[in-house]
Amino acid sequence: MKKDPKHVCASYDQFSSAADHLEFTKSLTFKTTAPPAYNTKVHNQAYLDFRDGTLVLDHWSRQAMTRVFGDGIWTWDERTNSWRANAIHYPTIQKALSANSYGTLDRVPQWQPVVWSDVSLPELRTEQIDAVKAWSETRRGVVVMPTGTGKTEVALRIMADQGCSTLVVSPIRDLMYQWHRRILKGLGYDSGIIGDNVYNVKPISVTTFDSACIHMPVLGNRFQLIIFDECHHLPGPIRSDAARMSIAPMRLGLTATLERGDGQHSKLDQLIGPLVYRLEISQVRGGSLAEYDVFRVPVFLNDRERVRYDQLGEVVSNYVYERRQDDPTFTWKTLCAETQSSGQAGIIMRAYREKKSIEDRAEEKLRVLEDLFRLHHGTPMIIFVGSNAMARDVSRRFLIPCLLNHCGKAERIDYLDGLRDGVYPAIVANQVLDEGVDLPEVKIAIVIGGMASTRQAKQRLGRILRRRGEERALLYEVVAKDTNDTGRSRKRRKSDAYAGTRNRNV
Repeated sequence: MKKDPKHVCASYDQFSSAADHLEFTKSLTFKTTAPPAYNTKVHNQAYLDFRDGTLVLDHWSRQAMTRVFGDGIWTWDERTNSWRANAIHYPTIQKALSANSYGTLDRVPQWQPVVWSDVSLPELRTEQIDAVKAWSETRRGVVVMPTGTGKTEVALRIMADQGCSTLVVSPIRDLMYQWHRRILKGLGYDSGIIGDNVYNVKPISVTTFDSACIHMPVLGNRFQLIIFDECHHLPGPIRSDAARMSIAPMRLGLTATLERGDGQHSKLDQLIGPLVYRLEISQVRGGSLAEYDVFRVPVFLNDRERVRYDQLGEVVSNYVYERRQDDPTFTWKTLCAETQSSGQAGIIMRAYREKKSIEDRAEEKLRVLEDLFRLHHGTPMIIFVGSNAMARDVSRRFLIPCLLNHCGKAERIDYLDGLRDGVYPAIVANQVLDEGVDLPEVKIAIVIGGMASTRQAKQRLGRILRRRGEERALLYEVVAKDTNDTGRSRKRRKSDAYAGTRNRNV
């Protein structure tokens, strides 16, 4: 069904209050009468169309555009002799047209209402109810909740309440298929899939960030609600097009770790909406989430590793020092850019990577890992590493599955099901299990390598915090002393989730 041309949908920031915006969005109506076909020409009739991920408006003078819309939204397109704007501005444009339409015919929205056949969602917990209410006040914005507290259930409840065309966008294929299963189970709807060589578009569909960027120029006007899972991945020059090319007036972002090291999370306010609800691990620790302990296990490089580590460190530091004598503005970013054109820069980069590899793959880490396997024999574990090479070392040493980004879907399912059923005592992963994918109930994680970000640290901790009775979760962080590994560990532990970390020798 097509939307009535006079139907209006406005963005929250154009209203004086959340209540006004809510009343406005409640007024959404649908009529069976279709607007004129795109090839129908009416003399001097102005049209608002969706084309290639943008809005196109014709038969408007520059003076009229400035008077009605102001500056900063529209750009004159000499190729088509019409005005163009990013699709994300549709609610704002429609609000302006509703007051001063001048006979402009809106042919943009192609969304439709959805009637659920079988809604069987679990009863929401208090914090989940609060999240739904907070988002419903504006119908746009970001919800931040720790891993294991049910962000997906919040989104499904919102979908059930809104009953409209919805696109769920996730960072990876595994999460896309996971959303498909959850929608089928909770709402009784076999959603469309857009991605992984499948193009099946339905009023309710799931896709990935990359596929959304590719197909949004065609699909951007077909969904009234768009949900970005793990939305901290959205900011950026390419992925953010998935938000900019959509006209959806209702937007929901979900994440457990909002802040990014580059500060780009600030762009989410424009792409999705403001932060409307935030829940910290400390607020639900021992409640919705399991109680847990974090132990830091220090290890040392052996003599051979220490000598080589110091040699490589000296090579890198001497090069950087000499470059800065000639160019005070020289940075590590400059070095990375020069590796493709300078042979010397390439040598230094290889030295740096070998140095970091020694930290990540220290032999003493494998010894401690062996002792932890003995200490927790019979208990499923996840081992998080900092590189694919280290993941393979652990996999070969202890004969456990190695789960990496390039593993196929069937392989991943086999590993995770095997861990849940006790076929595999543990699995080792680099970054593929850091977020999003539902894992079996595992209460022990061992971190032997990773980045310095508190975001990754919280994500990895969250993988073991799903509550199961009164069982306590344990996270071991194995750190190479007197190396940069120590500094990264210190930065990771700046998160309040790591408060109370204790040292432990194994």
